[in-house]
Amino acid sequence: MRLLRTVVPAILLIAGLAVPGWAQPAGAPQPPPGWRVEGSQLVWTAPEQIPMGDAAIEFWSGDRLLGLPIPSDDHRTFTLSLPQSADFGDLQVRAAGRRLDGKDQRRPQASQLPPVPAPLQAAGVDPGTPGPFQTTKGEYTLDSIGLPGYPQPIEMQAVVVAPKGAPGKRPLALFLHGRHSTCYSGPQSRGAWPCPEGFKPIPSYRGYLQAQELLASQGYVTVSISANGINGQDARVLDAGAQGRSSLIRHHLADWADWAGAGRGSAPDIVKAAPVADLSNVFLVGHSRGGEGTNRAAMDSISPPPGDSGYNGPVRWKIRGNLMIGPTIFGHNPAPDVPSATILPGCDGDVFDLQGQMYLDATRGVSRGAALHSALYFVGANHNFFNTEWTPGQAEAPANDDFFSDPPDPVCSPGTPTRLTAQQQQTAGATYIATAARVFVAGDNRALPLLDGSGVRAPSADPARVLAHAVGGARTPFVVPDNATTTSGTARKCLQATSDAAAACTDPNLFPLPPSFNMFRGLTDPDRFAVTAQWSAAGQAAVVKPGSAVSLAGSRDLAMRLIVPSNSTANRFDVAITDTRGRRVSLGSVSLDGLPASDRTTALWAQEVRVPLPFHGIDLRQVASLELIPQSASGQVWLVDAYGWNHGTPDPQPVALPRVDVGMTSVKEGDSGTTTLQVPVQVTGNGAGTVRLFLRNEDGISTTSRLVTIQPGQQTIEIPIEIVGNTRWNSDVQRALYAKAVQGTLAGSYAGGVTVLNDDPMPTVTITPVAGNVAEGGVLKWRVTLSAAIDLNLYVQGRALEPADGAPELSTTDVDPGWLRENTGEEPLPSRPLSDIPLFVGVTIPRGEVSAELSIPTIADTEAEPVEQVRLAVTTSPRITGANQEVTGSVTEQS
Repeated sequence: MRLLRTVVPAILLIAGLAVPGWAQPAGAPQPPPGWRVEGSQLVWTAPEQIPMGDAAIEFWSGDRLLGLPIPSDDHRTFTLSLPQSADFGDLQVRAAGRRLDGKDQRRPQASQLPPVPAPLQAAGVDPGTPGPFQTTKGEYTLDSIGLPGYPQPIEMQAVVVAPKGAPGKRPLALFLHGRHSTCYSGPQSRGAWPCPEGFKPIPSYRGYLQAQELLASQGYVTVSISANGINGQDARVLDAGAQGRSSLIRHHLADWADWAGAGRGSAPDIVKAAPVADLSNVFLVGHSRGGEGTNRAAMDSISPPPGDSGYNGPVRWKIRGNLMIGPTIFGHNPAPDVPSATILPGCDGDVFDLQGQMYLDATRGVSRGAALHSALYFVGANHNFFNTEWTPGQAEAPANDDFFSDPPDPVCSPGTPTRLTAQQQQTAGATYIATAARVFVAGDNRALPLLDGSGVRAPSADPARVLAHAVGGARTPFVVPDNATTTSGTARKCLQATSDAAAACTDPNLFPLPPSFNMFRGLTDPDRFAVTAQWSAAGQAAVVKPGSAVSLAGSRDLAMRLIVPSNSTANRFDVAITDTRGRRVSLGSVSLDGLPASDRTTALWAQEVRVPLPFHGIDLRQVASLELIPQSASGQVWLVDAYGWNHGTPDPQPVALPRVDVGMTSVKEGDSGTTTLQVPVQVTGNGAGTVRLFLRNEDGISTTSRLVTIQPGQQTIEIPIEIVGNTRWNSDVQRALYAKAVQGTLAGSYAGGVTVLNDDPMPTVTITPVAGNVAEGGVLKWRVTLSAAIDLNLYVQGRALEPADGAPELSTTDVDPGWLRENTGEEPLPSRPLSDIPLFVGVTIPRGEVSAELSIPTIADTEAEPVEQVRLAVTTSPRITGANQEVTGSVTEQS
């Protein structure tokens, strides 16, 4: 297997790493099956192929993120570079929080499920109804493009569905699929690009034709573009492909801008057969990593990235809104001023943690807050079936249900009352895509209640149960918990994203966590708060006070986003507010049921509830506190936030906020002293704002963060990192830096840092026998010696080979049986030569030390045997000069 070194800077070197067959330092943990170290790389091989998906596959050590490994083309072996030493706990492989290397025991769910609730009331309009136009369909293929960081060109291929006979210019809807296998041959699929010989590209871009047909019938020109070239290469770029997907989108939009003007004569035939596209009314639809790409395209179109991002031409379009399906958001960096709707599939087996929730929550307080951001929780929908080319029975290539129902799941297995069929899911998806287009592009607020948490449904999506909540729009922030928020009664202010159980909103070791509590790169975020309340008797109030009084004058209702336990029913709360003069008024009651959940779903999702605000009895201009009074005997609730609510969508007025992009730099370590280096953090645009920067410390595990204020005209941020020099050889070490927008800023390239380059000579290795010839019952020993100490653990491994010249070989019944089981997992019987089993004799030379011994303990028996030999091929990880040697030992009869 060809192993590739990752360039992602979040990766850390692990000290004391146990490798099967290696004698580790005392107390060092043994890794689970499937793990090994090769050179300076940590490798995990899955028992079978892991389907290529959108969630980032991550290596963890307990609750610490180690980094993002590089997958093999068959998506079975994953490799992570190890540039420095640090202690670690149990090794795990996760994707969107879900364990891939074993059963996750962190969170059992209630076994009893609530009954399926009655359908919501129908909305006043149904955007899923086809429009008046017939449609036409065709494809185009243009010259491939080159993008920074992608060695192979990216295809420019798309399918167009457009209305026939629609008058005037028509709005343009562009679709971008997510990360899926790129190539197939019969039942085999691969993630390579270009496709290997005998393999064909998977046409993921053809997977949204139903939604395209619906929009086209309503007067939209639609285009769905291919991104296999990015999917096959994005494991080797820092942002997992977000910037590349944005550039691909903007290249297509630039072509459509040409075709809408003087270049129409050279347009592809299907484009000329369609109405002229109106580039001032662009709607983007992105699935999974395609959703992250559409978000970045919206950001890049308002605040262009610095340098060469892959598209540096003029912006001749205006993006009016985004609809994202099960999206990733690795950078927690939404475009705050572009309206959005995000579908969160309740049975998502890929982006399991529903991290797309951050397209709402991470916009709060960043900009004006006028853009509406909606979340749509689709009960019973999985990740893949929104795309027909990812759906078994519909796809051209191999496809699968990403929610694995082994054993059967009471919520998400096919045939359960809550699970949608593929066709039901695709129809519901098309309906809500059209809903978002109706609100964001057409400006039809009659469809707004389907997005904003008003509790209605679109009959075209039946029987899908779709719940909605929103932030932004015509809302006035009331309680958005922050450092100034205070609580009393049963309420407790808590951190949403932290590994500190005392400060966390819920036990951070439980899983799955609420989508609103998703962590950014596994880091504690000191800026994100919520309020939780637990009570033991009805009437025990939870009281929350914002840092200063808030005016709710002019608002119609009080809207709250509340999380209640999954599968619970009839959670009822009285709601009251108090003004600064102490006048208290009851607003009524709210009741909500928990979402249906099993131990394999992420269902602690906030639901929106509303109560009307009063016209008298309180000064709505000076509201000082909010009370939730539970009516049950005991329970728990989480308040995510509360707003004064009005119907409508104000003009989002997108502005070019100052943008922060983190770069990479490198420095030689030096032989002594301390070097202070500035990490390149570039600011473009003009204005004031704040950004939080997270820096990995020298140990590669702990992190420090700081809130940085950006001044108007500022172009760089100074981030000093101290580098301590020495004369001991080491691998190159990487220190990661991450950026997250807090207020008045955008974070574009959110990940970067410093590579500390080793500048010391590599030592040499010698291997000498200590006890190369022993009697039965003795211990064979060889000493491995470095010419100088190094700055990381050195792993020494001897693989058993057949003896030369056919000499008798030591067997499994000649060595200590406990040692054999520990090092190979094999039993002594039946007796067989050591070279016939996966025997790797190993030892670690700890960091700073210069020698250790390889050893094989033998046992005495009563059989008459000739002199037996063992032959070892010795290597080291990382590879040190002189390490590749062969050693032999012999065992004689006891005298």
